Amino acid sequence: MNITVIFINIFAGGCLIFSFLKDRKKTKQSLLGAVKSFIRLLPIVFIIIIFVGLLLGFVPQTQISKIAGEHAGFWGVFLIALLGAIMHIPSLIAFPLAASLLKNGASITAVAAFIATLTMIGTITLPLEIKELGKKVALLRNGISFIIAIVIALIMGVVL
Repeated sequence: MNITVIFINIFAGGCLIFSFLKDRKKTKQSLLGAVKSFIRLLPIVFIIIIFVGLLLGFVPQTQISKIAGEHAGFWGVFLIALLGAIMHIPSLIAFPLAASLLKNGASITAVAAFIATLTMIGTITLPLEIKELGKKVALLRNGISFIIAIVIALIMGVVL
């Protein structure tokens, strides 16, 4: 097991013990809320696991590499960025999906674009943004976020 994983778990356990000693009632409430959140996320997790399994089972590694690999160029990154902008999945699920894409031939640039647009763009929440911020501001925010996500991905591709 990785030393970082051990450290994080010991630290989290220590914080939990400290919290429990400080205020048992609030700690129990927090743990109950965390369990409820976890249970609410389970169906989404299972759906994504099935989706990833089907994707990796039916789409050959060469096709993933062709669409999102090193030689796919800007349009491959752009396509994956659009996919990230459209999808509405929790970041917690997106990282294992990104790791699977990397293992199957996607470039770091494409995966960075996917994660960045997934977390920065809100196509599902756009109607709410338009209602709260106005159409111009909501579209401008999403458009600028998309451009920044592409820039981040390109920088990641150069750096890594």
